[in-house]
Amino acid sequence: MPVADSSLSERYQRVRERIERAAARAGRRPRDITLIAVTKLFPASAIGEAYALGIRDFGENYVQEFEGKRPEVAALPGARFHLIGHLQSNKSSIAAGLFHVIQTVDSAKLARRLDAAGRRLEVMLEVKLSPEESKRGASPGSLCELVESVRACPNLNLTGLMTMPPWSEDPDAARPYFIRLRELARQFQLPLLSMGMSNDLEAAIEEGSTHIRVGTALFGLRPRP
Repeated sequence: MPVADSSLSERYQRVRERIERAAARAGRRPRDITLIAVTKLFPASAIGEAYALGIRDFGENYVQEFEGKRPEVAALPGARFHLIGHLQSNKSSIAAGLFHVIQTVDSAKLARRLDAAGRRLEVMLEVKLSPEESKRGASPGSLCELVESVRACPNLNLTGLMTMPPWSEDPDAARPYFIRLRELARQFQLPLLSMGMSNDLEAAIEEGSTHIRVGTALFGLRPRP
């Protein structure tokens, strides 16, 4: 088992403290909030170091990148790997074999492809609430049909929604997007909300996030690809 370095240990402790303070303000239990360590562009050794500290959920953005890391981390007991980046339907069968959770389902076509892989998968629907063209996801107006399509897939367990608001230095600028996602989740009776990152995790937790995706606050700036 890799030994976690003190820098990562200290950063992890700071993130845990931020989670605890935000949960206290919202009257929530910290244990009900899942920390997903985002390890895209970091080596498999970073996953091992974070695992040694007690982190069990990890987020990756690229299927091909994680496919290369997976042999080094596949034997970590209890580790769960989430795909949090855009998934092309032609890579769905590969992704289904690599990840425990696909957070970025945004079409019925993609859902059917994942279902056809024949493996039980937890999935979330990515919702596009930001006006930015670079952001992906299903529109709020298409969710009713998409939810029905995913729920009709016997191998998929639909548990929640995820979104990525526009970047802002002001963490509170993301709050309206978090509130909107929470409202949509309630409408479709979905219990999980994947929202909030290093900069705005407090606002996300206060608005009901169950899964926060944290990279920079744990690992520092990402290396250049």
